Amino acid sequence: MEFKGVDFYNTDSLLTEEELMVRKMVREFVDKEVMPIINDYYERSEFPMFLISKMGELGLYGANIEGYDCAGLNNIAYGLIMQELERGDSAIRSFVSVQSGLVMYPILEYGNEEQKKYYLPKLAQGKLIGCFGLTEQDYGSNPGGLITTVRKDNKHYIINGEKMWITNGTIADIAIVWAKDENGVINGFIVEKGTPGFTAISIKKKISLRASDTAELVFEDCKIPIENHLPKAVGLKAALKCLSQARYGIAWGAIGAAMACFDEALRYAKTRIQFDKPIASFQLVQNKLVYMLTEITKAQLLCIQLGRLKDKKLANHVHISLAKRNNVEIALKISRMARDILGASGITLEYNSMRHMCNLESVYTYEGTHDIHTLIIGADITGIESYK
Repeated sequence: MEFKGVDFYNTDSLLTEEELMVRKMVREFVDKEVMPIINDYYERSEFPMFLISKMGELGLYGANIEGYDCAGLNNIAYGLIMQELERGDSAIRSFVSVQSGLVMYPILEYGNEEQKKYYLPKLAQGKLIGCFGLTEQDYGSNPGGLITTVRKDNKHYIINGEKMWITNGTIADIAIVWAKDENGVINGFIVEKGTPGFTAISIKKKISLRASDTAELVFEDCKIPIENHLPKAVGLKAALKCLSQARYGIAWGAIGAAMACFDEALRYAKTRIQFDKPIASFQLVQNKLVYMLTEITKAQLLCIQLGRLKDKKLANHVHISLAKRNNVEIALKISRMARDILGASGITLEYNSMRHMCNLESVYTYEGTHDIHTLIIGADITGIESYK
């Protein structure tokens, strides 16, 4: 079924022709390629690998990067890509978000020209897949405490440690890995698949993000060439700047999931007959639908302004935290309301809302939990860092 979108405030009038064309292209891709198969892949707990090259052909990876075979789109267009992909499934958006914001961005921002020319075009085309290794089992909200180590000998860097909850981990060709040197300074490195001492272990039995590849990365005296160090990737702030790129995409993606749930609940409510009339005629159901529409509209306006600020280089990490925090929270509430409206039917994969709901439970806590983003914003407005 063709998705028409949700635009109560005519936010399309705030978008350029190019931005609308990009959204149309990705919306049609999701309708044609993702929606017919995603529930099956979700149920099987498997990522649809055949989509990788197709998304590369569309230029979806690193779409807001200039040069290196990337599309060079603005940040609004990039956000709309994330929105439409997550309307399909959080796993699809997560794949592209990691590839773009957590792999291509650090190579662009912190790599040398040789690294950029070698890796970025291949990543842009989907010929290489990447993952991002920062989080550890005991260091999620506090990434600066990570205990993965790196030491240097004459010809190599040697990494020891473990990374947890890594999207794309077992299917990735390269990993951007963060480790502390002998002086306790965090550095970023490119670790290629097949390097001795590097193992990726799939995390099974998930009930959220089931169509996403999630892994643990293990490094045991893993030797990488000296030239695989990202020369400017030094210090925790370098890693956190990457997270801001990913969080920006999530803020947009959550709108896509929310729109999908609202659209499904509205269509169902208009056709589901109880007490001789559609349930959409009942005040309590209308109240839920109005809440959904209101919050989606607010989220759309929030992201459009954030994108414009980002294009002007005026957006900061706190602006992004506010959008990620708000939009994921409302998307999760909307998915729960949609499941409620769908009733018993909503627990089956004949519908999409509960799949989105389960996925959003993870999105709510990854890339900075809801509470951590609250504290980031709180620290900014009060000048007091309550988490230290």
